[in-house]
Amino acid sequence: MGFMALDVLARASNVVFTDRRYGFVSCIRHKSRIFVLLKPSTFMNMSGNAVAYWMKKEKISLENLLVVVDDIALPIGSFRMRAGGGDGGHNGLNHISSVLGTNRYARIRIGIGDDFSSGRQTGYVLGKLSDEEKDKLNKSLPIIADMILSFGTSGTELTMTRYNSEGRQDKAEGG
Repeated sequence: MGFMALDVLARASNVVFTDRRYGFVSCIRHKSRIFVLLKPSTFMNMSGNAVAYWMKKEKISLENLLVVVDDIALPIGSFRMRAGGGDGGHNGLNHISSVLGTNRYARIRIGIGDDFSSGRQTGYVLGKLSDEEKDKLNKSLPIIADMILSFGTSGTELTMTRYNSEGRQDKAEGG
């Protein structure tokens, strides 16, 4: 889901991703700020290596790091931003926190729901989306792209205040 959100942002900015060390990278300018977009090519549970490498290479401070991930605990199409916290069982967040030595970085969680039977989580997470799921995400992803830009220009707190209520499931379904 994080990759999909970055793809929406990249398309809106007319940029493409380039295959670089540890991932696919693109840079965009927005309101005189540079955003480094990274889609790690490491295994998800090793994504901390890519994040740490690019933070060091581009001199990105922890307060300017925003990680965008999927979340089975949220309904499909919903989203929320947090200033930090636990990994919620997400192996990618766990590894990023481990490599960085902290979990005090902003993240946007994009709901993918939990409509899978016991032992089928991996297949569900990596599986294809239904048309209904695509519709819900197609409504949410442009908003999430705006959240990313807001984070970089207005910060975590203002972005959470502005967007988190919009990402609730009832809003994502239009209710």
